[in-house]
Amino acid sequence: MDIPSLAARLVGWMAVPENNSLGPGLDLPAFDAPLVGCAPGDDPLFDFLKRDIGPGFYWTPVEAFAHAFPGTEAVSTDLSVVSWVLPQTEHTRRAHARTGDMPSIEWSRARHYGEKVNEALRRFVVELFAEEGVEACAPALLPLWTRAESPKYGFASTWSERHTAHVCGLGTFGLSDGLITPRGKAIRVGSVVVRARLTPTPRTYTDHHEWCLFFAGGKCRACMKRCPAGAISEKGHDKVKCKTYIRSITAPYVEERQLGFRVNSCGLCQVRVPCEHRNPTARREG
Repeated sequence: MDIPSLAARLVGWMAVPENNSLGPGLDLPAFDAPLVGCAPGDDPLFDFLKRDIGPGFYWTPVEAFAHAFPGTEAVSTDLSVVSWVLPQTEHTRRAHARTGDMPSIEWSRARHYGEKVNEALRRFVVELFAEEGVEACAPALLPLWTRAESPKYGFASTWSERHTAHVCGLGTFGLSDGLITPRGKAIRVGSVVVRARLTPTPRTYTDHHEWCLFFAGGKCRACMKRCPAGAISEKGHDKVKCKTYIRSITAPYVEERQLGFRVNSCGLCQVRVPCEHRNPTARREG
């Protein structure tokens, strides 16, 4: 299966309302149609991420694959990584842009039920390859996936969906650490590792901050102004301040005022910013 064919299958799957719902009993979709990218399992950036984020815990594609299929003799040159971006809908983005210091209920639903959609999509992609006799796994769904502490960056995990998407040509990072994609940074991200050599998606950038207006010219600080926790500055994203605000302020709010259970919902820095739904450094068409 090539990437265009796979992308078409993902778009078709997401078009089914039962697969892509913002919540029980709602007709609204959780996300717009996905963007799909691919990188070879031996792309040097995967080894760089391991060294940079956490040599002792961060997985390369071949390590994730080995956890999914113990005893296999796969090497990195056998593998490809498929990543996708799920853009938030205009309905969700507009609702979230109208809020103040608390997340909209639409965003909270997308954070909870939308990630359920993403989990199901991961399983669907793994099954698609399995039907063709190709082994595949979703690293984020593996039992050994866990959160960890990076000596350099603090909070981290054994497999980062955002960093994987970056390697797969789907975007670069902004001042807030969000991934800015061709459809902006109001997104969710997923990926699978496949035992097949697929055609890679070209990376049209050379720097990991290339699509962020602040790093491109120092002029944009919109995400700083949007953050109620003061967790974004010109030095970057303070993960501790961000996590503290979400766990102590917004998650209880979602439980008490919105969904009846805790959801780590915020994402205010992802809307009412130039990179909300596009790459702001790209020339507008027309």
